[in-house]
Amino acid sequence: MTADILIIGAGVVGCATARRFALEGASVILVEKGADILSGASKANSAILHTGFDAPPGSTELACMQAGYAEYLDIRERFNLALVETGAMVVAWNEAEEAQLDAIEAQARENRVSDVSRLDRAAILAREPNLSPAARAALLVPREHVIDPWSPFLAYMIQAKALGARFLFQTEVTGGQFDGEAWSVETTNGIFRARTVINCAGLFGDIVEQALLGEAHFSIHPRKGQFVVFDKAAAALVKTIILPVPNERTKGVVLCQTAFGNLLVGPTAEEQEDRLRATTASDTLKALIDKAVTMVPALEHMPVTATYAGLRPASDKKPYRIRVEPDRNWITLGGIRSTGLTASLGLAAHALELYRAMVGAKPDWRPVADPLESPVPNLAENRPRDWSKPDHGAIVCHCELVTEREIREALEGPLPPGDYGGLRRRTRCGMGRCQGFHCQARVAAMSEGRLRVPMVPEGGAA
Repeated sequence: MTADILIIGAGVVGCATARRFALEGASVILVEKGADILSGASKANSAILHTGFDAPPGSTELACMQAGYAEYLDIRERFNLALVETGAMVVAWNEAEEAQLDAIEAQARENRVSDVSRLDRAAILAREPNLSPAARAALLVPREHVIDPWSPFLAYMIQAKALGARFLFQTEVTGGQFDGEAWSVETTNGIFRARTVINCAGLFGDIVEQALLGEAHFSIHPRKGQFVVFDKAAAALVKTIILPVPNERTKGVVLCQTAFGNLLVGPTAEEQEDRLRATTASDTLKALIDKAVTMVPALEHMPVTATYAGLRPASDKKPYRIRVEPDRNWITLGGIRSTGLTASLGLAAHALELYRAMVGAKPDWRPVADPLESPVPNLAENRPRDWSKPDHGAIVCHCELVTEREIREALEGPLPPGDYGGLRRRTRCGMGRCQGFHCQARVAAMSEGRLRVPMVPEGGAA
């Protein structure tokens, strides 16, 4: 059997792309080298839904961000997806940064984000009284918000699966050939035939291009970002996303609420060669905490719940690295960095447009009449969660109030987790103050025999 589309990578872009093509009636295969969705760069991000106010004007990035933003708002209620309406302030802390706000505002308006406004120190402190009075001025961007960074992509994949898409995990692409009509893609789990390949391999996007096309049009330079998550009590101190004045290299360190009721500061921007491991460093984490305390002095004695690090697939050039090879039925969606969470739905729609242009005719597919949209469980703190409903069995994770029913339904659901990380992202178990110390043995017992990568009962993943 030859599928219409083979997608490489189950990160945010791959998940959204699988959904989009399945909705169009295409037969879809998605292969992922990890044990679960979002197991690579996509698992660690700041979960901000961006308006595109500071994206390069006229860029593909801007178009995809704004299309993705609009589609997320359109579908979120049908999928039961979170939205924490925070707004954001780009805060200037010195004279030089204040001087840059005019250009940022002008760029926002050029990008059709016209509801931005300037705030002086008094207006900043009226909105955020716990912010340091050292703040000089700010640009308010009222439609920047916070979302759950994982549940949307679970919803997209469940929908794609219901529409016939096939997913293969722990399946690494090793090579492939195009015979003029279709690809034979070689993997660690066999060879798969597909008319078109879409490369969404994130941190390995250039390596996949090299392996299948014989050369890569871009190179990935992994950029590590470390984060600090403050205790839930800290979330009361800041209601608005606090953004820095960005520089040419990075958007900088952000301070914001999470959908799960914590306060997050990060990320850093550290170049490294390792594409697999993102480690934390105590001195860097301390610097992040100090930075947060500088912005919000009341954080000085606030406990830290968690620290983590992730890798962004930065490339040798800042724009998205999108490549179309019409003669070889190939599309690459590469170099998608911090804006990929917002842009994912837009990138998926863009990939469909590129495909239609590439084949030169409308595909012989039938868009589905019933999109089979199934709501996913709510994990966000701003809406009722399962623990507040009857007959949930028991509380398994007391830090995050995760119920026995939530864990059981995740394990028995239409797209069960492949490892402990996937189970955590579906339920929040083990993500609280004790980081799984008290609940992990119970979770390991409940998940025994159900995960592709089994848990070790005494702690950690195998």
